[in-house]
Amino acid sequence: MPARPVRAVLFDKTPSANWSLAWHQDRTVAVRHRADAEGFRHWTVKQGIPHVEPPFVLLSRMVTLRLHLDDVDETNAPLLIAPGSHRLGLIPESRITDVVAKCGSAACPAEAGDVWSYATPILHASAASRSTGHRRVLQVDYSADDLPAPLRWLPA
Repeated sequence: MPARPVRAVLFDKTPSANWSLAWHQDRTVAVRHRADAEGFRHWTVKQGIPHVEPPFVLLSRMVTLRLHLDDVDETNAPLLIAPGSHRLGLIPESRITDVVAKCGSAACPAEAGDVWSYATPILHASAASRSTGHRRVLQVDYSADDLPAPLRWLPA
């Protein structure tokens, strides 16, 4: 079965809308409605959309694409990844620092129009931008798996 988009997020870092993200794994997926399903836990609502933490096997089969709408260099907060960390399964928050030290970190610079692809559960982080311009990225998560009924993917 081909992978299909299951979530899309536009990030736009500017001097007035700037943030940093500590090292973390993306652990939730967006769904149409909250419903009980075995192994799905830790429900949250982000911008009115229900999100849930699925069994890790589902996350491990997903891929994330990041389309860069602007150039990304060391001044405007490139994505940082810990190479190989996606192969380590669900990483407890208490172990993240040690895992990053073991795996190392790599910045992901890009030119406008470039696409970066990575395993959805890879450890990643981002600093605040030091640039006066935009750093816009369209991030799309893909999955070839269906969710167990009654859960359904939120159309991306």
